[in-house]
Amino acid sequence: MARLRDCLPRLLLAIRSLLFWSLVYGYCGLCASAHLLQLLWSLGRGPARTCRRAARGHPPRCLSDPALGTHCYVRLKDSGLRFHYVAAGERGKPLMLLLHGFPEFWYSWRHQLREFKSEYRVVALDLRGYGETDAPIHRENYKLDCLITDIKDILDSLGYSKCVLIGHDWGGMIAWLIAICYPEMVMKLIVINFPHPNVFTEYILRHPTQLFKSSYYYFFQIPWFPEFMFSINDFKALKHLFTSHRTGIRREGCRLTSEDLEAYIYVFSQPGALTGPINHFRNIFSCLPLKHHTVTTPTLLLWGDKDAFMEVEMAEVTKNYVKNYFRLTILSEASHWLQQEQPDIVNKLIWTFLKEETRKKD
Repeated sequence: MARLRDCLPRLLLAIRSLLFWSLVYGYCGLCASAHLLQLLWSLGRGPARTCRRAARGHPPRCLSDPALGTHCYVRLKDSGLRFHYVAAGERGKPLMLLLHGFPEFWYSWRHQLREFKSEYRVVALDLRGYGETDAPIHRENYKLDCLITDIKDILDSLGYSKCVLIGHDWGGMIAWLIAICYPEMVMKLIVINFPHPNVFTEYILRHPTQLFKSSYYYFFQIPWFPEFMFSINDFKALKHLFTSHRTGIRREGCRLTSEDLEAYIYVFSQPGALTGPINHFRNIFSCLPLKHHTVTTPTLLLWGDKDAFMEVEMAEVTKNYVKNYFRLTILSEASHWLQQEQPDIVNKLIWTFLKEETRKKD
């Protein structure tokens, strides 16, 4: 009987793990089936159009706009990877490091590069596998530990020991992890439209609606097929994310221009350019939930209440994991692409947070 009691916790853990992975791979298969039907429907309506891809040999002019900053590269000593970033503001000023989401790259921070360069050295990074940053081949090279180490090593290479860290979407996930693992490196943490990682893990298992909204996490577990689906119809899926009524930028006057949209398509249409970004997601289920999860850095969480991918209830729960000053601001009628859709409001909220004194919670 005593032996049974000793084995029971391990048995329950094994059953829970089995159920979890059954959910992951079962839903992965379901998502793949849905996308396969979508592909067959597209081929049936017009095979030539489905397979069409416009040639894009030269980047749009907006990507070399000098008003946004200077294009720079840094090679990390340990990994040997070369990272691309755009920097604005004088060297020696406090560092503001910007981490983009999916499917984005440094250009998603164009409004913040212009805004904060007066008082900060603003660096908008292309994450591992994105844009002009090196993209290792194997999916194991995109584990969360590797992504966290990248940011730590980049700070060292830039000559800084700490920064104001801002992350959106997947970049928000990485920003949370940096603040958890290396709190001494983060003066202030600002996250846009991504909850604390443990909140995300627990919420998605209990709320089918969020499971549906995060279906791409499961679809991305499949090799090569997600990349192919993104590229058909001349990257129609990518365009749809930013321009559709349900998922796209909602605010009049801030929607992507044709040149902005072409910049995104140019970057992700390069050979192999989708595999690195999608590989970020192919390791996530083996890395969460986190063993260490407490955030001790002053934190600002910004959220669009019309986010098509993240339910706003997760933002409210996130405060339980921050053992320091925490502010949550939810913007009404705002989408997932908050820093691009409402840059004036987002920049004002960030300035206010940066300039105010924050006291640690008791």
